[in-house]
Amino acid sequence: MTTRILIADDQEDIRSGFRLILDSQPDMTVVGEAADGETAVALARELRPDVVLADIRMPRLDGLEVTRLLAPQTRVVVVTTFDLDEYVHTALRNGACGFLLKRSGPALLIEGVRAAMAGDTLISPQITVRLLSRLTQAGPVAARPAAHPLTEREVDIVQLVARGLTNAEIGAELFISAGTAKTHIANVQAKLRARNRVGIAAWAWEHGIAKAETDTL
Repeated sequence: MTTRILIADDQEDIRSGFRLILDSQPDMTVVGEAADGETAVALARELRPDVVLADIRMPRLDGLEVTRLLAPQTRVVVVTTFDLDEYVHTALRNGACGFLLKRSGPALLIEGVRAAMAGDTLISPQITVRLLSRLTQAGPVAARPAAHPLTEREVDIVQLVARGLTNAEIGAELFISAGTAKTHIANVQAKLRARNRVGIAAWAWEHGIAKAETDTL
């Protein structure tokens, strides 16, 4: 099946860029664009897309209100420049299926759409790391016993995922290719039964494996 997508963003160049990225996927097609929140809601109700990508700051209605009006009947993924905790909490409370930063890149945008279709919620790793870090500041998470199914290299991978690094950044850090890093992450997900990178990061914090460098993000 082809995933039908509506893009809502007040910047034409952003909409064009997203359309180019998503239409390049064999299982995705952009069926409409909106430059403001009211138009986004009207088009979503008319076109019935599978996923709506909504910016937060738009004229007439912002992305948070668009999410509230459309979810859960329509899957909404918030894609924005602004990563304030208040926005993240409100978007998820309003039923968003994801919260992505525009700077996260094309791969995460595509993954966010696929996660929404799979019934999952994808949040940009940078945001997840910050939220988990603040969560532990209220009371440090006790390290679990060291026994786990990961190899030493996979532990290295997990620590870097927990810092919010991309596949390319992980590859550069460990002197491996981005493709090899991606393969390691897929193996880690299978072993930990984690749905995505967010689940890997959460596991790292829960088991005391995340390194202190995350505090600086």
